[in-house]
Amino acid sequence: MAGGKLQDRVAIITGGGSGIGKEIARLFGRHGAQVAILDVNAEGGASTAEEIVAEGGRAIFRECDVSRQDEVMEAFAAVSVSFGPVDVLVNNAGISHVGTVETTTEEDFDRIYAVNVKGVYNCLKAAVPSMKGRGGVILNLASVASMVGIPDRFAYGMSKGAVLTMTYSVATDYVDHGIRCNCISPGRVHTPFVDGFLARNYPGREAEMFEKLAKTQPIGRMGRPEEIAKLALFLCSDDAAFITGSNYPIDGGFVNLKI
Repeated sequence: MAGGKLQDRVAIITGGGSGIGKEIARLFGRHGAQVAILDVNAEGGASTAEEIVAEGGRAIFRECDVSRQDEVMEAFAAVSVSFGPVDVLVNNAGISHVGTVETTTEEDFDRIYAVNVKGVYNCLKAAVPSMKGRGGVILNLASVASMVGIPDRFAYGMSKGAVLTMTYSVATDYVDHGIRCNCISPGRVHTPFVDGFLARNYPGREAEMFEKLAKTQPIGRMGRPEEIAKLALFLCSDDAAFITGSNYPIDGGFVNLKI
């Protein structure tokens, strides 16, 4: 889209192969961004890039495990060669886990930490130096689990709490370098991730559990990926030039409405 909100800006989106990340990538492409998708899911990531190009946008895909710093650094370097240095980073890649501290194994904890915490750190480590002096925007995807206690989400809540505090830290450290850093904390959003989560953890009870989870939002339903994408576009555009160091719950009232 000529004259879009992100016209000609280089935007890296992790986990852009499906769900929220895919919708963010597609919306950014429609608003003129040069979109680079990083994902371990080669099929999904390539498909998202193809869809953006088919819609008249510019996009590339790079297979990348965000938990591996060498892969992240190589991916950012490749994007720079193709499009130029990154202007916008969306740290969206993440995985989930169900369990209390007693049922969470060391392997479970390490796996969540590697993707949800170290993965965000690795991408920040790659992006911030190239943004210093030029300015840039970073948007991290946390969760309502970073703000309130949710049953059986010990490791997941830990990881998203870290994402939230990394947001505050980067915003503070680099405000004088022209870098804005904000965070979105979604409630439950209906994505293929949710469907897979229900199938793995509640086999035979998927429909029942979907309805139960949907009703935990006071608004009465799960969010839609495109709703999260619209907030992401706003925060990464010049419309939000006065916003940094902020966390935005987008959760159908889950955190603040006591109904």
